[in-house]
Amino acid sequence: MLTLYVTRHGETEWNMEKRLQGWNDSPLTKKGREDALRLGKRMEKIDLTAIYTSTSGRALETAKLIRGERLIPMYEDERWREIHLGDWEGKTHEEIQQFDALRFHHFWNEPHVYQPARGEAFSDVQQRAFAALESIIERHASGDILIVTHAVVLKALTTLLKNAPLERLWDPPYIYGTSVTTIQVENGAMILLSEGDASHIEEVKHV
Repeated sequence: MLTLYVTRHGETEWNMEKRLQGWNDSPLTKKGREDALRLGKRMEKIDLTAIYTSTSGRALETAKLIRGERLIPMYEDERWREIHLGDWEGKTHEEIQQFDALRFHHFWNEPHVYQPARGEAFSDVQQRAFAALESIIERHASGDILIVTHAVVLKALTTLLKNAPLERLWDPPYIYGTSVTTIQVENGAMILLSEGDASHIEEVKHV
């Protein structure tokens, strides 16, 4: 049996500024680093076979903090990168609404009709993330694998695994930084065991 623990990178400076990142990047905040360390502590009793991570700096740093001093092989894969947001990258929600209001509305409220001027649609992200997932499953017949990726990638992937339409992409739960989504693979079947588990994050635990 193969168990996949899929997490989102820790909180970043641009997350705090409500600035979209996509293929662009910004550093983890103090909280982002602390949450990654908390997840590392939570997972320390799991004998991880490997860690797969997005090539973005925020994901790589999160992966390294979770791994800590453990000698776990780490593999970078561009297919785990966040959705490519074209001209939106580095801009705040407010700024995007000023020059691309309709697409921005589609992105958050009608994801099934969102079509970027430049970048990726949600279906593009689904296809590459699922292909990356299949690559891991082909390579590892059993064991425990950590995958460090991004919010849209996680939402696109779980929507697909639930056989839900893209219009349900933003359904709860919210994907907090370093929250864990668990997928079990047995006899070729992928089962979503949990989604967005943030029980190790202090402020979420007390909500």
